[in-house]
Amino acid sequence: MLVTIIAGARPNFMKIAPIIHAIQKSKESGNNIDFRLIHTGQHYDKKMSGDFFEQLEIPEPHANLEAGGGSQAEQTAAIMIRFEKELQENPTDLVLVVGDVTSTMACAITAQKQHVKVAHIEAGIRSGDWTMPEEINRLVTDSITNYFFTTSDIANKNLKDSGVEDERIFFVGNTMIDTLLKQRPRFQKPAIWDELGLKEKEYFVMTLHRPANVDEEEKLKELMDEIIDNSNGLPLVFPVHPRTAKILSNLGVSHPRLHMVEPLGYLEFNYLVERAKAVVTDSGGITEETTVMGVPCMTLRDNTERPETMTLGTNKLLGTNPKAIKPAMEKLFADDWKTGSEIPLWDGKTAERIVEELLKLQN
Repeated sequence: MLVTIIAGARPNFMKIAPIIHAIQKSKESGNNIDFRLIHTGQHYDKKMSGDFFEQLEIPEPHANLEAGGGSQAEQTAAIMIRFEKELQENPTDLVLVVGDVTSTMACAITAQKQHVKVAHIEAGIRSGDWTMPEEINRLVTDSITNYFFTTSDIANKNLKDSGVEDERIFFVGNTMIDTLLKQRPRFQKPAIWDELGLKEKEYFVMTLHRPANVDEEEKLKELMDEIIDNSNGLPLVFPVHPRTAKILSNLGVSHPRLHMVEPLGYLEFNYLVERAKAVVTDSGGITEETTVMGVPCMTLRDNTERPETMTLGTNKLLGTNPKAIKPAMEKLFADDWKTGSEIPLWDGKTAERIVEELLKLQN
């Protein structure tokens, strides 16, 4: 069985790394399974050098479709055209897509039109917010997927409610957590730790990237002011995209405690997260990692596709109203934040379960 694995953005590689390791291990044990790794090139990331793949202990992709740039429609078209050629030149038994980026949807559509079955890792997660491109990608991908690998009971229910039969749903856990647990002993102290004189549990980590937060300038300024004013004198470490940094600069947002730094590598970023007092973010993936590491997390969004990080984890959905920040901070500093509990099957063995199911499918 040859599995063609798709990755289009940096976080995708964190999700597929353990699957590659599990396939390699299964093949070494004599099972008929192998993989071909395709990078669509959706996101160009200068940090994705040989070192990046070395850190994750995976080979460089067999092919890079170099389909980055342009609008979402242009990107979707470029990925589909190039992936169609890839499938014609390198036939496969199954296309495996992860997450909810444009590449996930585009490659799923292309595979089905080439009569190749599709497996979706992280199937069934929903925010209910159709203004998010990722939600459209999830809905389209799951509408044409053959095999659904899920991270939670909530995702299972979403799929069943949409008419997916039980025998096509495989509740396996979260491959992002496989990577986190494997790499946790290898987290690396970034240079800024000493440069800023950071101390464990005495600083915040921030990430903001969603248009609803960073493109509405006055709202962004108000959010930043509220975070700075209510962070109890602690440093704020903000790995920031250059575009967001420019917006903040134009708005005159600056403070001696606000440290806007270059985006960090996976091992360095999670070193900071693990030791932070709390994380303020609008990212979905980070809420999963903070939950597993037991770090308080405040999410500046009106909805989340990962509700288990709130019901079982350390995440609290604050919404996008800046006035929600002060009471949340007061709760944090009163040591009144929820501790969270273990999430079923987020145990570092998800990829092994996925490969076991893939082997059964070929019998």
